Amino acid sequence: AETEGDLDGDSRFAVSWFEQYGFNSGEFGVADVLARAKNTSVDGLGSAGILTASAGKVRLLTWEELDPGWDPASDSRPTVWEATHHLIERLNVHGEEGAAMLLAKMPSDLAAQARQLAYRLYNICERKGWAEHALDYNALVVSWPRLQELATNFKQSLPPEQLGLF
Repeated sequence: AETEGDLDGDSRFAVSWFEQYGFNSGEFGVADVLARAKNTSVDGLGSAGILTASAGKVRLLTWEELDPGWDPASDSRPTVWEATHHLIERLNVHGEEGAAMLLAKMPSDLAAQARQLAYRLYNICERKGWAEHALDYNALVVSWPRLQELATNFKQSLPPEQLGLF
């Protein structure tokens, strides 16, 4: 929880919302107040690609609902929340190599914060008894050393333009 202050406002909102609602819907008014407190907005969070808002309800998107073509290098509003859940998506759908390829494209500070956020979200899930979600966060944390190893190999073997690096 003490590292939460290092997160971007969008991710701070998402952690607080997740702690209260998980991936369930909540009232727009509650989300709006929380978003303002975290120095962001519900519209901005929707633009960032981490939640949906309609008919007076707000809900965080699950990893299954995220854009599978997400690239941190071309995202105009990358968030730690988004990076963490895209890594989970790649790990679950494409295995360690797929997740490592995405990790290789991330700036090192974003990757480090994504790892810390996965730990934090795992702890929330454990405390709340959300076993299904806890498994996703735990799988990312447990596989992290291997993902870093593979990402390092990708970075060394591919030209920078293929990694999306400049």
